[in-house]
Amino acid sequence: MSAAETELPEAQSRAIAQAVREALARRRISRQMLADEARISISTLEKALSGRRPFTLATTIRLEEALGVGLRGAAPHEKSSDTVRHAPEELGAYSREGVSWLEGRYLTLRPSFGAADAIFAYRTEIAWEPESGRLAFREAERLDAPFAQSGFVSVPNLSGQIYLVTNWQGQHRIAMLCRPTIRGEMYGILTTLHSGRGSHLTPAACPLALIPERGVPAGADAYGRIAPGHPGFAACREALARVSDDAYAMFFTCPA
Repeated sequence: MSAAETELPEAQSRAIAQAVREALARRRISRQMLADEARISISTLEKALSGRRPFTLATTIRLEEALGVGLRGAAPHEKSSDTVRHAPEELGAYSREGVSWLEGRYLTLRPSFGAADAIFAYRTEIAWEPESGRLAFREAERLDAPFAQSGFVSVPNLSGQIYLVTNWQGQHRIAMLCRPTIRGEMYGILTTLHSGRGSHLTPAACPLALIPERGVPAGADAYGRIAPGHPGFAACREALARVSDDAYAMFFTCPA
């Protein structure tokens, strides 16, 4: 592999992805336009921005030339991994040692927003981010890769809940989860925006389940839209139903 094809570290790739998204928003240009100007494929850009693959040095240089800004300045200082050992107070002021049990890869399940009888499955990865001293999460293996989320993890002592928070230019998307069960599973609620007709966005909430990959039931280890008839549908549906059945979350409706 040549120097230009060298893949950048994961933390630096995340920082570059955030810088690119901000540049796109400021300039009000599409990802396709940026890809054309940078002479890279839209697939390469989408995968890097969603975290499905890291940025390479060559891709980053081309993006810098197209945008006219430096992106590699977002790279973290290596020494921070030795000095930042606690998350900010607004995230719970936890130490890495105190939340190491949360790190890992999870099969993530929620109802499909596009098919009423299906389940949407993807992967969520939680890992310590040394340069900022906090747990970070990112989503992968989503059918709608451009909408994959990433952000930080809040673990406050008071509520006993775990929050996966995306804050992009003031727009929040929050997953509120219980503490892991003895098998490491987490159940709760996702609050997000649902794309309706045209460009209309509607607030939406739904049950959410995160299952450690090591504990995924046989046949349920698939990503994408899991519909009735799929070998893993029954196991996925049972796991998602636990949110209400075992009172991990409550859903209130208006009186009749």
